[in-house]
Order: sequence, then structure tokens, then C-alpha cells
Amino acid sequence: MRFGLSLLVLLTLAAPAAADRLRDMVSVAGMRSNPLVGYGLVVGLSGTGDGNAQLTRQSIQSIVSRLGLEVEASALDARNAAAVMVTAELPPAMRPGQQIDVTVSTLGRAESLQGGTLLMTPLLGADGEVYAIAQGNLVVGGLGVSGNDGSSLTVNIPTVGRIPGGGSVERMVETPFLEAEYLVLNLDRGDFSTAAAVQDAINEVFGAGVALAIDSTSIRVRAPADPAHRVAFMGMLEQIEVEPAGPPAQVIINSRTGTVVIGGPVRVTPAAVSHGSLTVRVNEDFNVDQAATVVNGDGGAVAVPGETTVTPDTEITVTEEPAVAFVFDPGVSLSDLVDAINAVGAGPSDLVAILEALHRAGALRAELIII
Repeated sequence: MRFGLSLLVLLTLAAPAAADRLRDMVSVAGMRSNPLVGYGLVVGLSGTGDGNAQLTRQSIQSIVSRLGLEVEASALDARNAAAVMVTAELPPAMRPGQQIDVTVSTLGRAESLQGGTLLMTPLLGADGEVYAIAQGNLVVGGLGVSGNDGSSLTVNIPTVGRIPGGGSVERMVETPFLEAEYLVLNLDRGDFSTAAAVQDAINEVFGAGVALAIDSTSIRVRAPADPAHRVAFMGMLEQIEVEPAGPPAQVIINSRTGTVVIGGPVRVTPAAVSHGSLTVRVNEDFNVDQAATVVNGDGGAVAVPGETTVTPDTEITVTEEPAVAFVFDPGVSLSDLVDAINAVGAGPSDLVAILEALHRAGALRAELIII
């Protein structure tokens, strides 16, 4: 592997962990956003629509017919209209009448949505029910220009637009927040030590038995019986500070950029490493010989061209840099590992090769992740 970018190594050294607020570490089970999707029609385009696409013309005919007009789909021109998919995220506890942002993406051959207006579009949830209605003028961050000779210029993505606040919530997603006897807190990063620390911190504030760590990810908390007190209870719960456990020993390598991130208490058992560089270069060339036949006549000797001969000429050069050997003693830490590799002038590809070899040999006490 060879990388064109310079080496970047990020180290997570053993430093005193700072306490984090619980609100920055967990989410409440059942309190999540829900994806919405719908099919709609954008009108008002300046000749950058779907053209004669049958789907778009049928959509226009359907909308016009609901308004009391009768027209054949074949008689419609969709150059100023585009069939689109509309997507949105419905945050938890959103009430009917509140506004959400929507994203509009072309479905057909439209070249740009610049200047378009989305007509009223129902947005459906996974259960097929309508949870929001979207409509409004699009904000497009891209630009597309084309000429009569076929040349074109596109800046960003003109076929995707947004409507800030363009969706009106019509239905609320029910959550167990007010009815459930227990609230379940899910850690953003599962860890048994952190789950136990969260349990102890909550019980220290609210009393023994209020919180119980179920597993490495979830902590069950007994909620107030009166629903009117639950919001204040969650506000106090979110402000509790917990010192999370240290990160696991991991070495993460981005094989495309050569970035290496080493975090946690990475250790190396006794190991000897010898690493060098071998370069093999092959140059292919051809020698061309023009044969000639000499014929003697009355006018003297005459050279008659003969058959041309082509002979391959291959040159192979092998260059090997001296291998540098170094030894890792027992209990080598993260910083010692990186210092030793950098001391021999190893580049990104060399570092990746050494780490992979140490992991394969069982000497690298960390999880090796290649992305």
C-alpha cells in the first residue's frame, strides 16, 4: 500500500478523564426521530424539468383533475415541472402544527430545481400513515448551465433542494415517556464500566434502587408516578455528571488516506521488528534491425532492403534499502510504539505494515480496525 498524503497519527494518552453530563452520554428509549417520505411535484421551473416523462405528465393530470379540470396526459408539457421525492425527519414529541424542514430530490430527468415550488405533498411514516404535509418554495444551493453545442457546467447539486420549515406536522408519534413505569437510558457507546458508573451516580442523587444497569448499553430508571413531575425529573437527571470509562485499546487505519488513529491503553508485548524497502523496476525497450542485401551489378554494388527484425530489450533493476530492526520490550506504551516507528523514518505505508504484522503476530494488544 502506498499513500500520497502525509502521515497523521492521533494519540489518546492516559490522562485523567473529565466528568460528562448525562445528557451528552445517553438517549431515552422511545424518544427518537422518525423518517418520513412522500412523492410530490415541483412546478415553476424554467425549462429544466422532466420534459415529456410519462410519470410527470400523469402527476400533473392527477393534480389538475382534482381541481375540477379534465385534460389528457399526452397534451401536457412537463418541461417546467419535475417529479420529486420528499424526505424529512420527524423529531420526538413534535405536536400537530409545528414545522419541520424537508428535502426535495428529483426522481426523473430534471436538470435543476432552481426557482421551483413544491405542491402540497403528504409525508408518510413507516406505517403508511400521514404525519406531515409539505409545501413551499425550494432553496437550491447548486447551479447548472448548458449550451446549444452540448457543453454544460454544474456547480454543487442543483437537483436537490430544501424547504426550511416547509413541513407542517399533522400527527404526533406516541411515546412511552408519560405512561411507562421505568425510563430506559441508552448509552451512545456501550461499556459495562460506564453503565455501572451511571447507575451509581443516579442512585447517589435520587436514592438507592432508583437506577439499575441492565447491560452494557441500557440503564433502567424508575420514573415518578405523577406524569407532571417527569419533565423536571429528566431535567435533573440530564445534569448529573458521570466520569465515563476509558476508551478501548484500538488502532484505526484509513487505508485510503493513510490516517492512523491510535486510542486507549495500547500495549505491545515483546517483539522484534525488521522493516526495509524493496523496489523492483522493469523497463521494456525494443531494438529494431533493418537487414540489407548487397547486389553487385554493372553499375556497382546496390543495397536492397531486407526483412526488419525487432528484438525485445528488457532491463530489470532491484534496489533494496537496508532493513532497520528494533525491539519492543515488555509493557511498551502507546507513545513508545509511535516514537520507535517514527525514529526509523517509517512512512504511512510502513507504519500500516508494521501495525498489521504486530497484530497478526499477537504482539499488538489492541483491536485493529481498517476502514
